[in-house]
Amino acid sequence: MATPRSTLVVIYTDRAEECRSFYTALGLGFLREQHGRGAVHHAAVLADGVVFEIYPATAERSTGAVRLGFTVNGRLATPPLEPGRHTLTDPDGRAVDVVAV
Repeated sequence: MATPRSTLVVIYTDRAEECRSFYTALGLGFLREQHGRGAVHHAAVLADGVVFEIYPATAERSTGAVRLGFTVNGRLATPPLEPGRHTLTDPDGRAVDVVAV
C-alpha cells in the first residue's frame, strides 16, 4: 500500500490576484485555467507534483484559517529570503511557513 501524500491544495479567496502575486513572489509558477464552465483560477504544480490552486471565493466556498508551508529557493524569492525559516502572511491573513534554502 502506498503511503498517503498530498496531491492537491485549493484555497478560495476574494483576493485571487493578490494571492497569486504573493505566491508567485515565493517562486510558484501559475497558469490561468478554467475547466468547462467552472471558475477561472490559477494553478501551480510544485516540484513533488502537488497541485496548488487559487480559486475565487463564493458564498458556498471560502477558505477560512489555514496554515500553509513551502520550501523555496530563497535567492529566487521576491524579495530574496535569507536561508532559514520565515513566517509570512498572505493577502488573506493566512500564516505561510517558508523554509528558504
